[in-house]
Amino acid sequence: MALRHAVLAALLDGEYSGYQLAKAFDIGVANFWHALPQQLYAELTKLEREGLVAGRQVVQEARPNKRLFHVTDAGRAELERFTAAPSKPSFIRDDLLVKVQAADRVGTAQVIAQLEERAAAAEAKTELLGDLLRRLRGETDEEEYLRHGERIGPYLTCLRGLAFEQEHRDWCLRIAAVLRERQSAHVERST
Repeated sequence: MALRHAVLAALLDGEYSGYQLAKAFDIGVANFWHALPQQLYAELTKLEREGLVAGRQVVQEARPNKRLFHVTDAGRAELERFTAAPSKPSFIRDDLLVKVQAADRVGTAQVIAQLEERAAAAEAKTELLGDLLRRLRGETDEEEYLRHGERIGPYLTCLRGLAFEQEHRDWCLRIAAVLRERQSAHVERST
């Protein structure tokens, strides 16, 4: 997948400025595609040049003018082509896993600290995603929303993000506890 497809998918919900798009990415799309604001602005420029999005200038008083972008018919056709293409399998590429891989041959205190930091970050993200899911479905319960909600794509990706963050949090806490226990046992054997 390219950033272009994530941007096009994010713009399906309406017009966004680059700033609004960055905020939308930060909250929802970041579950499955991370991009820095500078990358988003560059991608919007490219997509507009290719005719996949269109932008319009909005004049504002006492604030700089802004550009709002929306997906064009060509952009929707590109998303159709993308969704019809086979998806590649997911894989994990995470420097923390390399550190855990080496944990029994190097000092574990820093690895334990990083696992706990990751767990805390995952917990915070879990709370944000839970709030986002509640906002998306409003007063409707989840099963009803999944059956009859008007636009469930963002909801479904948010569910995946929530499951990922919960599992990641639990794994980090478990591995930190295992390493801490092994570290304590090693210290006891050494004395």
